[in-house]
Amino acid sequence: MPNRPFAQIDVFTAQPGYGNPVAVVLDGTGLDDAAMQRFARWTNLSETTFVLPPTDAQADYALRIFTPGGELPFAGHPTLGSCFAWLAAGGQPKSPDRIVQQCAKGLIPILRDGERLAFAAPPSVRSAPAPEVLAQVVQALGLTSAQVQRAQLLDNGPAWLTLQLDSADTVLALEPDHAQLAKLGRKVGVAGVYQAPAATHLISRASREARAFSASAGRAASPLIEVRAFAAPIGVPEDPVTGSLNASLAQWLIDLGELPVRYVAAQGTALGRAGRVHVERDAKTQVWVGGDCVRVIEGEVRL
Repeated sequence: MPNRPFAQIDVFTAQPGYGNPVAVVLDGTGLDDAAMQRFARWTNLSETTFVLPPTDAQADYALRIFTPGGELPFAGHPTLGSCFAWLAAGGQPKSPDRIVQQCAKGLIPILRDGERLAFAAPPSVRSAPAPEVLAQVVQALGLTSAQVQRAQLLDNGPAWLTLQLDSADTVLALEPDHAQLAKLGRKVGVAGVYQAPAATHLISRASREARAFSASAGRAASPLIEVRAFAAPIGVPEDPVTGSLNASLAQWLIDLGELPVRYVAAQGTALGRAGRVHVERDAKTQVWVGGDCVRVIEGEVRL
């Protein structure tokens, strides 16, 4: 069993211990699916990734992403954390400020602005959830129907049944029945705007203040929304900070006019984390999802 370069990166934070960790095996060559899955179960993190040589000439590297329960075609925080680890290990992209990741979902562009990375949100398929399924999820979350403003099934690789709730306070107060959510087989995302009665004022302020890739205003901007992600069906009761969910959520709620084209989302608060997800939709309507990353562990792993 060879030693392989390894890093554990905390994503969506600049302070270790406050984001969402991802385990990154920087050389996954020669590992079969079973070995990758076994190691992902062993790390017991929400995601573990394996960097491989690309098979597409446009890509800088290829990535496989595993949860303790299976492989994902795409995920957000592993994309940022793996790119950060690859660059820190000496990876040389074809373009200095644009890295291209190949994964099962396709080619994912990643922009680099100083130390912050941002991935291009892949297309998300939206559909209305079945009323009976939505009712079961609402019950498992301990909500009343009056607290749910809208719901949509969002799928950009991972599928999330996503609810916009009446406030950030409602989001933070949730104590879900994770066993019931596991039985339903649904990953569930929830989001609520801070100070919902003044949402219009906050959105206007966020549009001015929340500069997703600015080294000054963007980094200091207060979060506009609070997000939580419950993924009991794949062995993760609550994910600390979730790039794929925030990507689909942004596309959905910006299109509806519920969120501005630039804002900061908070996630992980209920778990004692302080994740910050920086979102921006550019002039071509491409949504970019960014955040800080920090190395916590680096060395070798025997696999």
